[in-house]
Amino acid sequence: MSDLDQTIIGYDLWHLALPVVSRRDHGIGAVEGTCEIVVLRLTAEGGQNGWGEAAPWAVFTGSPEASYAALDRYIRPHVVGRRVGDRAAILADAARAVAHCTEAKAALETALLDLTGRIAGLPVWALLGGKCRDTIPLSVSIANPDFDADIDLLRRIRDDGVRLIKLKTGFAGHAFDILRLERIARDFPDFEVRVDFNQGLEPGDALARVRDIAAFSPAFIEQPVRSHHFGLMREIRSAIQVPLLADESVFGPEDMTRAVTEGIADGVSVKIMKAGGMGRARAVAQMAAAAGMTAYGGDMFESGLAHLAGAHMIAATPEITLGCEFYQAQYYLAEDILEAPFPSQGGKVTVPDGPGLGIRPDFDKLQHLANAA
Repeated sequence: MSDLDQTIIGYDLWHLALPVVSRRDHGIGAVEGTCEIVVLRLTAEGGQNGWGEAAPWAVFTGSPEASYAALDRYIRPHVVGRRVGDRAAILADAARAVAHCTEAKAALETALLDLTGRIAGLPVWALLGGKCRDTIPLSVSIANPDFDADIDLLRRIRDDGVRLIKLKTGFAGHAFDILRLERIARDFPDFEVRVDFNQGLEPGDALARVRDIAAFSPAFIEQPVRSHHFGLMREIRSAIQVPLLADESVFGPEDMTRAVTEGIADGVSVKIMKAGGMGRARAVAQMAAAAGMTAYGGDMFESGLAHLAGAHMIAATPEITLGCEFYQAQYYLAEDILEAPFPSQGGKVTVPDGPGLGIRPDFDKLQHLANAA
């Protein structure tokens, strides 16, 4: 029997509430106090473990309760008792077992890849076809309604070597957005600034407000209106000289097909949580590149575990050229769940080379944070 013929005998779940250091406002909602994730552990009969994370946001992808139920009730029967090497078949069965719940499916694929990598002695990026980069430029989002606190954060990340920031806009009035852009341009000219509305604008004034923001020449402007306003996205794109990116409008390859056909954006945010896993996320990036569009690696409200999955995915996906947003573990969570710090320093994420994801969660932290959920 080969190592990958081993049966999956263990399937454990934790619903965690992770304390965060501040309030963050995004166009369609806010996070304060804690963010919630679901962690999955798979165990093979040889004793190896594979870990995955579902990081939902109720106003965007879904709720943690839905992710937990999908993994516990609907996906579990398609995993336990199966061979580790049957990953493709397991994922296909899980996709049919429950609609949507993309974060749960991302957690499953991540855990299967981590388990396979640990058994085979290979990093996840190798299982995805090989590595095209060793480091990924890091972007940090600026989203605190207390702008003075974000000024302190800007100074901190500048000292840490970060040079990419994304300003979250559309949640506290147009004047506040303009004020912050002016202050950043004046006091922090060494940052490349990106702007993200997270669907925060209403159709009636969206075009005028985006034009005002475009006058600051950000590197791109992301998802100013609701995900279903494809026509308005196309109109805004044609009216500005700054690249327009889609996020909530594009979950997986199916949405990407429509986005390309209707010409709604110049680029796309690629997230394993909304795509439903690394494979589907890579397909989105590849479709974007084939259509002449750019792509970057986005995140949800994640721990370092999901960041690791994203880092391996980007390492194996040359079409993702605009860096990543895997800053939560270092700059937003009060405490991460990994045994060792997520590998981010000098404004870059270093892709791990160890087996599987390269770093495991700390079991004691999982137990403690699950009790608080």
